[in-house]
Amino acid sequence: MFEHLVTFKFNNKITPQKQQELLHLLLSFKGHIPGIVDLTAGINVTEETDNQQGYTLGLRVTFENQEALRQYGPHPVHQQFVQSLDGIIDNVIVVDYPVLP
Repeated sequence: MFEHLVTFKFNNKITPQKQQELLHLLLSFKGHIPGIVDLTAGINVTEETDNQQGYTLGLRVTFENQEALRQYGPHPVHQQFVQSLDGIIDNVIVVDYPVLP
């Protein structure tokens, strides 16, 4: 299996309503994108505010294998989400790694 971790940093144009909409889009990936074993997403509520650095939305996706992760990027559901970030995103951090037994 492979883990895909993403954190999103938005600019000041994002509204709380838009952030909730994005969260619901992320949660809809499971069941619509093949190869997803598990998925969680949420709004950052850390009390470690010194470490938050403006990242307010997080995503964790577990894929069946690396090929499923590769197919995820160009999938139309994922691409629709990526397009919805236009004009509101400042930065994204992505970490992918194999799940060790």
